[in-house]
Amino acid sequence: MRHYVSTLILALVTALTAIAQPRMTKVQLAIVPDHSDALYHCGEQAKMKITVLDSGLALDGTTIDYELSNDLMPPHISKSIALKGNETEINIGTMENPGFLRMKATVNHEGKKYTALSTVGFDVEQLQPTVSLPDDFRSFWEKNVEAAKKIELKPIMTLLPERCTDKVDVYHISYQNIGNSRMYGMLTIPKADGCYPGVLRFPGAGVGEKSGDVYHAGQGLIVLELGIHGIPVNLSGSVYSDLNRGALASYPTYNLDNKDTYFYKRVYLGCVRGIDFLQSLPKCNGRIGTMGGSQGGALSIVTSALDSRVNATAAYFPALCDLEGYIHGRAGGWPHVFKNESNRTPEKLNTARYYDVANFARHLNAPVHYLFGYNDLTCAPTTTRATYNAITAPKTLIVGENIGHWTFPEQISSLWDQLISSLKEKQEPSK
Repeated sequence: MRHYVSTLILALVTALTAIAQPRMTKVQLAIVPDHSDALYHCGEQAKMKITVLDSGLALDGTTIDYELSNDLMPPHISKSIALKGNETEINIGTMENPGFLRMKATVNHEGKKYTALSTVGFDVEQLQPTVSLPDDFRSFWEKNVEAAKKIELKPIMTLLPERCTDKVDVYHISYQNIGNSRMYGMLTIPKADGCYPGVLRFPGAGVGEKSGDVYHAGQGLIVLELGIHGIPVNLSGSVYSDLNRGALASYPTYNLDNKDTYFYKRVYLGCVRGIDFLQSLPKCNGRIGTMGGSQGGALSIVTSALDSRVNATAAYFPALCDLEGYIHGRAGGWPHVFKNESNRTPEKLNTARYYDVANFARHLNAPVHYLFGYNDLTCAPTTTRATYNAITAPKTLIVGENIGHWTFPEQISSLWDQLISSLKEKQEPSK
């Protein structure tokens, strides 16, 4: 469709930030593409309409600074323009190749700066990952998964009465992983008799406490909310913040020059062992789903690709996708290690290809439910959309044209609903 949204006020409530869901401010700056789906064909001109409201009233005659850039690339246009009345229209041009074009607009008013983003896509269904697939990718992971499965789980489950509800039991758990390490997590199990699907829920980046997913367990799921750092997830005090600032501050790049010792090897294999743990529970009916966002979205895809026992996958704006995009003149995935040219050594590039989520996405078989946003400055849409396009398994897509590295509650609720529906479609007989 090629028409303007009839009112720009609807767009103002989604004024954008890159990290967290935004809050309404006194001044709202809105940018609205002239295609209601924000999608165009390569070579087609795109236009943006901009307006500014102050306390809900049009702010006439103010000056707007704006810049245009391809997704996460340096700006190629930086200009200023005065509003004509209460709004103005800007032709932002086009792209010759599939990708995303972003406008960042800023207005200074009463000593404060207000910024908004709007991103449009050009033939994005044609985007493909730039990362190559190593010839021994499958055999490398099959060998390592097989070795990990030989390790006895030795699970430990500790009931946490203070966290339990009338419907759900909550446990702090751990099990053995490779390298004499353990995986820790919070496990929530419905109290009612019966057998239930299990969901592995993976964390975003960083180090932190896990509270246990009481809500979804109350809906008839067994949920294992995993940590990845080999430490308990129910500690108090400053332990996690100290680790975030210190020993684990740069963990995504640890040993990146060696595929056999890279940080995420222990993590990926420990996530797969989470399936063994869930299926060992008497109340698990054997059906397994994975769920996560950002780093957790990456782990959701990786775990599902490595183990055929996964029946459904949910991932939102996954990290670690198409890491070497920067080498090809476009955005690369979080943690953006190859944005720095000094990191582009043959050893690091070779290792990254064995851990790149886009390569795992190519090996998915069970249904995949996926969500990403056009304004995401952390996990760039160029990388997340290209990874989605590489999936050949049955898949569904939720697009947040105006979201950054966050989701609206309705969107994440819809993603959960799709995952649960897939897990309950073909119930296996109870144990």
